[in-house]
Amino acid sequence: MKTDLTDTTSSKINKALVLGRRAIGTPAVGMVLTLVIVTDEENAYDALKAANDASREHPSRTLVVIKRVSRSPRDRAKARLDAEVRLGADASTGETVVLRLYGEVVDHAQSVVLPLLLPDAPVVVWWPVNAPTDPANDPLGSLAQRRVTDTYAAEQPIQELTARADRYTPGDTDLSWTRITPWRSMLAAALDQVVCEVTSAEVEGEEFNPSVELLAMWLAERLKVPVRRSKSTGPGLTSVRMETSSGPIVLDRPDGSLATLSIQGQPDRAVALKRRETAELIAEELRRLDPDDTYATALKFGLERLDEEAATLAPEPEVPGPVAVEAPEPTAKPAAKKAPAKKAAAK
Repeated sequence: MKTDLTDTTSSKINKALVLGRRAIGTPAVGMVLTLVIVTDEENAYDALKAANDASREHPSRTLVVIKRVSRSPRDRAKARLDAEVRLGADASTGETVVLRLYGEVVDHAQSVVLPLLLPDAPVVVWWPVNAPTDPANDPLGSLAQRRVTDTYAAEQPIQELTARADRYTPGDTDLSWTRITPWRSMLAAALDQVVCEVTSAEVEGEEFNPSVELLAMWLAERLKVPVRRSKSTGPGLTSVRMETSSGPIVLDRPDGSLATLSIQGQPDRAVALKRRETAELIAEELRRLDPDDTYATALKFGLERLDEEAATLAPEPEVPGPVAVEAPEPTAKPAAKKAPAKKAAAK
């Protein structure tokens, strides 16, 4: 069931929700949270589709806030709110309200959203794109217990990680962190199978992928060892190699779907480690609404500190290699001429 409201108000939207529930025969409210999606027109469809899929696990009232850009000064001075109310089959297992803000009301989105929040239910705000650097101090972010961003969608993902670390507030989270949950689980399980001491690690993945950085910082912080990062053509994370006292432990996923876990002294095992859709990532984030302390610790470890430790400790075995190969090339012939002279003198 869909209801279109033009030049409306929050009270009229609430009234449309009540009338819509009665019309479809479900007057009771069975949602467990309010999910606020702040996006643009281009990404609204994909974000709403992911939220609807996640609502099968977490029935929620989904509020999609789309801030429309006014083209003329007259349009920018005129405030208007259009809404689309979806119930029943059109909203999966919850309720959906698409809000389009025009003019001056764009700067006061929180005043539109606040009356539409479910009473006595947690609030989660998700920015699929164009997330603020400080989500907790954003007018909409201040309404939520959890604030979900995605640094992978930023123009400069790696620099965005550093900015998020400086302004982290309990309740912040990142889908780039959620993407590496299976990797963290598999690596922890692999270390539980052998008694060893990890001496160093290497994380390989595509360039400008914040998930690679987060996994490297997590390993460095938890294992207290230098972690080196290397680039690959992807997709996403491709390999993690840990050097241990019992031999290397390697988790390799070259195709983005099936990974191979290799442990010294054990046969290789195939592991399902496919890249997950956004709906699965959102569903995972909605399972827990308390602050993610593990994410906070890994994020605050610092990219600069990771670079320093990797540069001073991890690459040491590799530094002599190229020097030794390059140095003998120009001196190979003179060395060959001097060798017989020494032998002759010895004789």
